Amino acid sequence: MSILLDHDHLHQRGALDTSREIAQQPAVWRQIGRMTAESSTATVAFLKPLLERPDLRIVLTGAGTSGYVGEVLAPSLRRRLGRRVDAVATTDIVADPLACFAEDVPTLLVSFARSGDSPESVTATELASQVLTDCWHLVVTCHEQGRLARQHADRSSSRLVLLPEAANDRGFAMTSSFTGMLLAGLLTLGGPDDALVERLATAAEQVLSTRPAAAADLAARGYSRIVYLGSGTLHGLARESALKVLELTAGRAVALAESALGFRHGPKSVLDDRTLVVSYESNDPYTSQYDRDMVAELLRVIPERNLVTVTGRAGQPAGDNAWILPGIGDVDDAALALPAVICAQLIGLHFSLALGRTPDNPFPGGEVNRVVQGAIMHPLRRQPAARPTAGPDQGHPGLDGDRADVSSDARRR
Repeated sequence: MSILLDHDHLHQRGALDTSREIAQQPAVWRQIGRMTAESSTATVAFLKPLLERPDLRIVLTGAGTSGYVGEVLAPSLRRRLGRRVDAVATTDIVADPLACFAEDVPTLLVSFARSGDSPESVTATELASQVLTDCWHLVVTCHEQGRLARQHADRSSSRLVLLPEAANDRGFAMTSSFTGMLLAGLLTLGGPDDALVERLATAAEQVLSTRPAAAADLAARGYSRIVYLGSGTLHGLARESALKVLELTAGRAVALAESALGFRHGPKSVLDDRTLVVSYESNDPYTSQYDRDMVAELLRVIPERNLVTVTGRAGQPAGDNAWILPGIGDVDDAALALPAVICAQLIGLHFSLALGRTPDNPFPGGEVNRVVQGAIMHPLRRQPAARPTAGPDQGHPGLDGDRADVSSDARRR
């Protein structure tokens, strides 16, 4: 069954763009793989001097789905690069930049943004440059004319990674843009890998050809809640998966994301006979033990039909309702997340249709927008420095006692 089997039906249901953007992902990934390889010389020239600095901190940022790109990538890049890599949402940076950048260390801010036009996208990069002494920017975006791309296109301290136009989703929910930015970040910071891209694209094609009917069957059962479980790197994937359900169903299906170990500590209370659980199994042999333990525990308390395991490790996953991602049982979990998230996209799409929503625009009244609106960006003002109760009167090294706007170069030396 293809999700594009009936073009007219999907158009009438307001699902054509979302369906097409889910289905096109293998082709988009191959294109990103080629583009990344072709630009690798310039990318290395920008990144190599930075990565040679032992004190460099890498911060992966974005909002919503774009922020989850960083959450998936960060653990993998920590291991691969052997250095500090943090995922910090733009919404956190904008709300409290002095906490997010409390350590004034050389920083590479990697910004992920579909459009680059949300208020936080540009403001987060501006605040980083204001607060930090040494700050460089790697911008990964799908929109060449977005504010973020335009502001960083010609800066010597910035490198722009522009994705193919097809990755700039027209549908409300981010699908191609999520996986496109995830893959671009993986290949840009970890190095081009044509063989890996082809394996991921092939696995995704198998999911797209075999799982839409199963997703439609799940949606027809009347579940009111969905829980996504993922450990380590796959916790970020679980969060993105839950968001897809909330967005595409306009909140009609409640979704929760947790880690396998964390689920026991209270969130397990959500389980009832109308709850579907989707568990992502890590490719890491150590981490997967906890995933399988949770699946075994769940099978003792919920019907087996209410549990789906998504795994790249063929063999004997607990329970018979396993969705196998073929040929990628040995890849890093950040790479595994690419075909795995297509399972969640299909589930979100079919739940939306089953609930009578229009996936391309689940909020026709404009209650929630494709590009975030309404957030006011307030200027950062330095607070008076804390004064010690005894000893010399000395301020915080990064702040002075005057209450004044921080200019764009206020702390750059």
